Amino acid sequence: MTSEKITAAAAGTWKLGDLTVNRVGFGAMRLTGSAAFNLGAPSDRDRSIAVLRKAIELGVNHIDTAAFYFSSLRSANELINTALAPYPDDLVIAAKVGPFRTYSGEWGTSARPDDLRGHVEENLRQLGRDHMDVVYLRRMGQDSIAEHFGALADLQEEGLVRHLALSDVEPRHLAEAQAIAPVVSVQNRFGLDSSRPETEDMLRICGEQGIAFVPFFAIAGDGGAKGATTAHDDEVLAIADAHGVTPAQIRLAWSLAQGPHVLAIPGTGNPDHLVENVATGAIRLAEDELDRLNELHRKAG
Repeated sequence: MTSEKITAAAAGTWKLGDLTVNRVGFGAMRLTGSAAFNLGAPSDRDRSIAVLRKAIELGVNHIDTAAFYFSSLRSANELINTALAPYPDDLVIAAKVGPFRTYSGEWGTSARPDDLRGHVEENLRQLGRDHMDVVYLRRMGQDSIAEHFGALADLQEEGLVRHLALSDVEPRHLAEAQAIAPVVSVQNRFGLDSSRPETEDMLRICGEQGIAFVPFFAIAGDGGAKGATTAHDDEVLAIADAHGVTPAQIRLAWSLAQGPHVLAIPGTGNPDHLVENVATGAIRLAEDELDRLNELHRKAG
């Protein structure tokens, strides 16, 4: 089967609360330009819209976005709205709130708890929706997240938010949030070359509790918001060659292999990369290949 014919269903499904999603989703960060935010050249609008529509054709039903995903000319949420509204019934859109960028693109002061209503409403306005399926509280370095998460729980009670989630947190923050309201997903930086004890613990805890774990920068690696890494270890290159796929696909396949609760949200503005990312869900790494990659991960520190 060619990559073009592989759909997001190949990786299986998981539930975000009562919402079933294919494990390979789509991250909207790179829709707006050659690099995230204002770090690169703005994208071609028609191409970005075509990528979104192609994602839906390939069975993607989980999109991760944020109102602060914009470049000098493009807004991820506006592109999503234009490309996909009226939205498919099974499409789950998740948004992150907490960080803030001014209209000029500069990072502003992190949100206070009473700012979060405005953040949620701005995502709703841009997306043309009356509620968000999932809202992530992106921790902004604060020791306690109780007040911020409590503010989102209030919005959930009002019906503006269906499910709540957390980003960039440690296990203690998850426990703190769960004392207030259920958490359906945790989104942390995690990848083959990124190993932190607290994130490893979070991956395990989420699996034990049936919570989705959603790595960001799983492909980008050290490139982060600037773009995907081109520094691939020899083991990654060898395994990619054995499967006839790209090193980026092997990095993503390794992430998915960490547990059935692990979801992928690779982002791209390139239609060819989109097809490759979705096709990654059909890659099955052999036990010895996983062992070799796991060893690389352990050494990453």
